[in-house]
Amino acid sequence: MGRKLFVLLVILMSLSLIGIIFVQIYFINNTLDNEGKQFTLNVKRSLSNVSKQVEDKELRLFSDKYQEMLNSGKNPDTTNIKGILLYSYDNVSNETTIYQNGILEESFKVPSLFFDIGGLDSLNISRISNQKEIKVFKKSTFDNHENQLHITPERSVMQYNTLDDMEKKMFEITYRDLFKNYPIYKRVSSADIATFLSKQFKENGIDIDFEFAIYDKDLATKVQSNNFELDPATTYGIPMFLDNDNEGDFKLYVNFPERRKFLWSSILTMTVLSIVFTLIIILAYTNAIYQIIKQRKISQIKTDFINNMTHEFKTPIATINLALDAMKNPKMINDREKTERYLKMIKDENKRMHAQVENVLRISKLERNELNIDKDRVKLHDLINDAVSHVELIVENRQGYIKCHLTADKSSVLANKTHFTNVLVNILDNAIKYSDDAPKIDVITENVGNNIILKIADQGNGMSKQVQKKVFEKFYREHTGNVHNVKGHGLGLAYVKQMVEDHQGHVSVESEKGKGSTFIIKLPLIS
Repeated sequence: MGRKLFVLLVILMSLSLIGIIFVQIYFINNTLDNEGKQFTLNVKRSLSNVSKQVEDKELRLFSDKYQEMLNSGKNPDTTNIKGILLYSYDNVSNETTIYQNGILEESFKVPSLFFDIGGLDSLNISRISNQKEIKVFKKSTFDNHENQLHITPERSVMQYNTLDDMEKKMFEITYRDLFKNYPIYKRVSSADIATFLSKQFKENGIDIDFEFAIYDKDLATKVQSNNFELDPATTYGIPMFLDNDNEGDFKLYVNFPERRKFLWSSILTMTVLSIVFTLIIILAYTNAIYQIIKQRKISQIKTDFINNMTHEFKTPIATINLALDAMKNPKMINDREKTERYLKMIKDENKRMHAQVENVLRISKLERNELNIDKDRVKLHDLINDAVSHVELIVENRQGYIKCHLTADKSSVLANKTHFTNVLVNILDNAIKYSDDAPKIDVITENVGNNIILKIADQGNGMSKQVQKKVFEKFYREHTGNVHNVKGHGLGLAYVKQMVEDHQGHVSVESEKGKGSTFIIKLPLIS
């Protein structure tokens, strides 16, 4: 995959992910707004029902007392009758029909205390009823007894009923006019309002704490809860006790201290799932990008590794070919000294290639946990001396030095002698290879707590901060163009890190370009 195509794909994937996140945020906000609108609708519906229930309750109480007064048998103070009287004659049946329809209004004057209304001495209460009567007479009978009141009709039908609809309407009008200026705390109690509101809210799915109050012309009344505060932004209100002109001074307010929490709780599950799935997508996307970048780096490193390995093998293969060609020369057949020299050269180069292949296989086995490492109690100082003996001739040959400052009082560790010696040799070998001048190496040990600290410091070329972060990665080598002035293929320090960690230790490096490097190994002591 080309670099431009890779960058384009990353940009498109990132934009898609950002778009998904914004869509999720918009969806959650939109859902929250809809829940808020539904909440407002349910609250207003509940308040409207409560207002009607309070008015109906008051009207019902007033009506019951009115009916109680009528049923007491009190005679009306005044009576007024308005009616219609019709006569009709049928020639065929020889019958006279008399139709009478009248409205009876009875007025009662009662003390105002009967209805518990202050400020008035007495009230005038009216009852209106309707009376209909139909009488049928034979013609001869009606003529002979026209002026007598005891005439018995052939058929008589009488209907008597109260004017329900009209009476109810007049009653409501009277009730509203009568109680218009009556103190609100005498008309309804805080307990009744709280009960009605609680019931209505639960029926509409609003099961949270609330505060309420009834205001009279924007002034608070005694009918309110303890902690009510009028906040135009969060308070809902509806008129109460409207008069006959649909106007009123009273208004019922209610607010919800935990309204926002309640709204969020209604979409909490959906919001949490949305956030979780979005985070999963983000993590998966981030990991995918990381893996792609990592694979690109590994591909580049492997390419460099193959180039380095090819370069490393070219020299021994060429040396072996030259030695073989020289041995084929007839003049060399009888020259035993040169023959042995070339044979030794072939053997050494073959051994060198075998060591390089073995190093690659050893790292691969370590990563797959297939390398069996038996650990025994050993003295780290003994391993250090053994490793130094492997390279001190090379150092002396380059007019350098290795100085050991083994000041740790305790050096017993649990380690594999062979592999850990190879670890130390690898670090010392790097110190030698990456010193352009005579190698100057100091090996230091010290005890810190229950651990032993080993430092291998050189005064060689050193490393930049960027190289230090990657120096323990497999196949990594600092780029020096096409110049292969240092033998190797980037596996030595990767092997060091794997092996130290397998010994429950830790390895790190401190370095400065041009001033040298210090490798630090920390291992746990055993008693």
